[in-house]
Amino acid sequence: MKPVRTLRAGAVVLACLGMLIPVPVLHAASRDGGPSPGADDRAPAVVDVALSAGGVLRGQITDAQGNPVVQATVSLRGPGGETAATVSDRSGFFQFAGLRGGTYRIVAGEASGLYRLWAPRTAPPSAQAAALVVAGNQQVLGQCAPVLRCLRNPWIIAGIVAAAIAIPIAIHNTHEKSP
Repeated sequence: MKPVRTLRAGAVVLACLGMLIPVPVLHAASRDGGPSPGADDRAPAVVDVALSAGGVLRGQITDAQGNPVVQATVSLRGPGGETAATVSDRSGFFQFAGLRGGTYRIVAGEASGLYRLWAPRTAPPSAQAAALVVAGNQQVLGQCAPVLRCLRNPWIIAGIVAAAIAIPIAIHNTHEKSP
């Protein structure tokens, strides 16, 4: 009977710790010890893109409103670091030639995306014909509104808990003194 009680107590302690540790702290470190990928601490989405004949990757960089970003420096980073760099034209288009299939990151200023490039005639049907990089596409999650950031302060949390305890006690004591 004692092992069951110990196991149950351990499960309760672990559940309480899981509720007390904020979720961003749990996702703060990635496997390599560096910062987590993405603003929302999830792995970035990989977009499948089919290369044209000759290993040509075509793409376009736009702003969040869909307007082309002109003369932006676009770099292609493979597993070994920067593979190539180019500049977008007046319509925001860019291209890289002589590429092999694999996973690459396209970076243009602060904008970046992760793309799985497929050799000609090997891409899945869902693969896109070109890469689209959106500059200024910063994802904002609604889990922590600016108004609620004050709830990260332990003193404010303690005040809320104290008020949650004191107000019902005060109401109860007021009703006791009434005739």
